[in-house]
Amino acid sequence: MALDQQLEPWLRLALIPGVGAAALRGLLLAFGAPELILRASHAALVRHVPDHVAHVICAGGAVDALPGIRAWLDDPLNRVITLADPAYPQPLLQIPDPPPLLYAKGRAELLANPALAIVGSRHATPQGAAIAESFARTLSDAGLTIVSGLALGIDAAAHRGGLAGHASSIAVLGTGLDIVYPARNRALAHALASDGLLVSEFALGTPALGANFPRRNRLISGLARGCLIVEAAPASGSLITARLANEQGREVFAVPGSIHSPQSKGCHQLIKQGAKLTENAHDILEELGLSSAAAAGGSLVASADPNLQTLLEHLGFDPCDIDTLATRCELSSAAVAALLSQLEVDGAVTALPGGRFQRVR
Repeated sequence: MALDQQLEPWLRLALIPGVGAAALRGLLLAFGAPELILRASHAALVRHVPDHVAHVICAGGAVDALPGIRAWLDDPLNRVITLADPAYPQPLLQIPDPPPLLYAKGRAELLANPALAIVGSRHATPQGAAIAESFARTLSDAGLTIVSGLALGIDAAAHRGGLAGHASSIAVLGTGLDIVYPARNRALAHALASDGLLVSEFALGTPALGANFPRRNRLISGLARGCLIVEAAPASGSLITARLANEQGREVFAVPGSIHSPQSKGCHQLIKQGAKLTENAHDILEELGLSSAAAAGGSLVASADPNLQTLLEHLGFDPCDIDTLATRCELSSAAVAALLSQLEVDGAVTALPGGRFQRVR
């Protein structure tokens, strides 16, 4: 397959070892289009890149790497999006260091959707994972594509919820798109490639290097209008994403938890620093001015498991504990706990001290 004539010069430059995103942006600023960089003299190039890189550019760039990317692009799910491409996500143009190229696998049209990032602990509690998934599904049904990083725990739960909703989910990887990391999320990655989107700024074959993951976090927050943190220890990488979101002018939201839980301390720290304390999905929609979208997307109470409405009817407006509700609804305590998590995210019930719940609307 012949590469697109507009794309090939970008790849000839971007795939040169030693030419990172910053260096390529600098060359573009100095010379303009990639074609002009490839035609520049060695003397002009060495003002911006090392001598050995200038020699490679003068020799035509990374021509040996083109067959591999050509074969990858034979798959209709795969594409490379450059800064000059109309499909390049506009929110990334607002951050200080947008990647010159994005590798994409799946539904690239999702990059044009309004989005919300949801991240959190890799060692999520079952309740935290249930909250993340429920938030993600409600917000996806309200029209926000869910962005996360394909990590274990909260990230994976957020992707599952986003995929289950109307606006789907985008995973930003810290590896090349031909590598799934962590391997335990392989099935989830395949689901995202089919019904959502995988994106990375890293070239094919890039392994899971530790330094790449904090770097990819700026794209998770950069693609989104806001960032929700669900469970995070004080030294969590999710706090890096929250900091980047704040620096990029994005809204930061955090779900509070028990004062005794180590996984809640990072969220409480963010709330003290000004993040919006978030009890349900409507808090986010209202803050982003998307309350009408919530109505258009529907709510879990109206559209999901019919047991949700049954549970609400048995709950009434008086405080009640899970075991009592389980007896009333003739469901297991575990099933009732899962339903309550969904209803709490939807803003229909609130948790009270002593393990009790109360209907609020």
